[in-house]
Amino acid sequence: MPDGRIDLPLLTPNHPLGRQSVTCEYRCGNACSHDAPNTSGNTYFGDVVRSIVSRRGMLKAGAVLAVAGAGAAVVGGAAAADDSKHQSENSDRHRRPRGMDFKPVAPNTADQVTVPEGYVQSVVIGWGDAVLPGAPAFDFDNQSAAAQAKQFGFNNDFCGLVPLWRDQYLMVSNHEYSSESFMFKGYSSANPTEEQVKIGWAAHGMSVVVVERDRRTGKITPKVDRRYNRRITATSTFDVDGPAAGSAFLKTKADPTGRKVLGTLNNCAGGVTPWGTVLSGEENFNQYFANGKEITDPVTKARLARYGLAGGASGRKWERFDDRFDIVKEPNEVNRFGWVVEIDPLEPNENPVKHTALGRFKHEGANVHVARDGRVVAYMGDDERFDYIYKFVSKERMRPGNSRYARAHNKKLLSEGTLYVAQFTGDSPDFTPGVLPADGEYDGVGKWIPLASGDQSFVDGFTAEEVYVFTRLAADKVGPTKMDRPEDVEANPRTGLVYAALTNNTDRGKPGKEGPTEINPRGLNRHGHVLEWEEAGGDNTALTFSWRLLLVCGDPNSADTYFGGYDKTQVSPISCPDNLAFDRHGNLWVSTDGNNLGSNDGLFATATSGPERGHLKQFLTVSTGAETCGPVIEDKFVLVSVQHPGELDDASADNPLAHWPDGGTSQPRSAVVAVWKPGHRIGS
Repeated sequence: MPDGRIDLPLLTPNHPLGRQSVTCEYRCGNACSHDAPNTSGNTYFGDVVRSIVSRRGMLKAGAVLAVAGAGAAVVGGAAAADDSKHQSENSDRHRRPRGMDFKPVAPNTADQVTVPEGYVQSVVIGWGDAVLPGAPAFDFDNQSAAAQAKQFGFNNDFCGLVPLWRDQYLMVSNHEYSSESFMFKGYSSANPTEEQVKIGWAAHGMSVVVVERDRRTGKITPKVDRRYNRRITATSTFDVDGPAAGSAFLKTKADPTGRKVLGTLNNCAGGVTPWGTVLSGEENFNQYFANGKEITDPVTKARLARYGLAGGASGRKWERFDDRFDIVKEPNEVNRFGWVVEIDPLEPNENPVKHTALGRFKHEGANVHVARDGRVVAYMGDDERFDYIYKFVSKERMRPGNSRYARAHNKKLLSEGTLYVAQFTGDSPDFTPGVLPADGEYDGVGKWIPLASGDQSFVDGFTAEEVYVFTRLAADKVGPTKMDRPEDVEANPRTGLVYAALTNNTDRGKPGKEGPTEINPRGLNRHGHVLEWEEAGGDNTALTFSWRLLLVCGDPNSADTYFGGYDKTQVSPISCPDNLAFDRHGNLWVSTDGNNLGSNDGLFATATSGPERGHLKQFLTVSTGAETCGPVIEDKFVLVSVQHPGELDDASADNPLAHWPDGGTSQPRSAVVAVWKPGHRIGS
């Protein structure tokens, strides 16, 4: 279209109204306006035979949440009163949490990043800034693919730090997606140019940048470092490892080995491993591939449909310039995306790796926790309405230290192990939506159902290769719990308790869709919730666990919200939790995506135990049209990724309606922002 706008579908009733439709179109192919691809009819939460485990039985088995993670359930005065009792009983065991002493930021719609009183901020690096030596100065009106390949990519999401030496870090950022009508004036979504497409390829992927903190001022600045700085794009070479490497499902004309892939797409969240690498999740990869509706083989068609690939031309039209994005011409290329990627920022000459042992789905990300026996556990969410939570337990144990031998061993830990999917059961057999369970809280137990380990499948009718490559369909067969868009899943490094952000699900309870369950307690869920669980015996490799809800998000004045039992008149409103992080005190930090309460998205923090559990406080808000991503919480600073600023339905590069971070009449640019309090630690 000559005005630079993208052709947008009409908003449907299940569209998450806190997010602009142009963002939905570019980031996920407008997934929420289509039917959820999980159409399986397996048994779920409300129908599980509850008599096999009663709450009293679990108490006797010692598998309930530890006192340090205690908190009551969701909604209503009875739950709050019950949790207050818990807090009163335990208040003498806990000091008020450190790291939470800041005045909350009020909800707002300002075209700026707003931080607490006494804090300062600066942009670390933004779209188009130099990453590699020789990168030209960013010129919006004269961008090229060659320039973009040396510059910081578009729409930075996850951000992670790997220490290099004192006050220097390797900062790794994901570049989730490109928004072409905000990148090019006069952009035509029907007829993009080859150069525009190639700029889009270069704008995707990841950036590795050396950043340095000035100990005197606190400011963090990037360095154009010749040794470590790196750009990974949609055309970079990746190695495939794990049990599905070399599978017939991964072989293409360009790669008959099934072991080398070009590029990574739609990299959303991620995590820093204990051995100093970075994991990145390939999420909404389906939108980049065209002509799925032309496939007639029923088995292949069902596989494509389960991953949301039933359409015609892609939104970006990449298939016009590379046949690998046309499913008819290259049917297996799509199977080479949807993995967890591992990159070693300390080894810039190593190819990144796609780990097939962790399964293939719409990975929000992956976060690793070291279990007591030294094995590592990776927790993962499949970010789709009614999809599942997974974990992977390694076969081998982590080796301590940073020697070359130890790091080489540890970088293989995610190559072999067992992949599981979660089934959650409530402890209230007579659960009724909108009615607080008789025991005064929304909680229960669960189990991990094995899917595959090495070359062994645990799913009837599926080979191990099929489990790894078509994980969603394999999981459908074993009865996991349908969740409300599982996003970040991360273990608290101090307690081992695990937390999951469930962003929203406006389809829950609609005709023909699964209704509210004790773990997903609201129909037409617009605001999401945060789940907490403890693995049995505190062992993160265990096969059973107990759970409860920490937050049911939304307006605190609404009866259907819950904040860990804390006084709701004292908390910040929150909507659509997305990414999670922890500070060194064990406080949980939550960033949001798609605020449905009329405010800009933000970053929030709460204690997870003691009398301040659930006392949610907003630390910052991001600018107009943006979401808050990739929080990094250090003692002396916080980093957030401000993604898709100015991405508003009536805006485009020809008509910018927001101008952060450069101000004036400038085009908006995604960027990483540092926030700190001069002379103090964060939250002190």
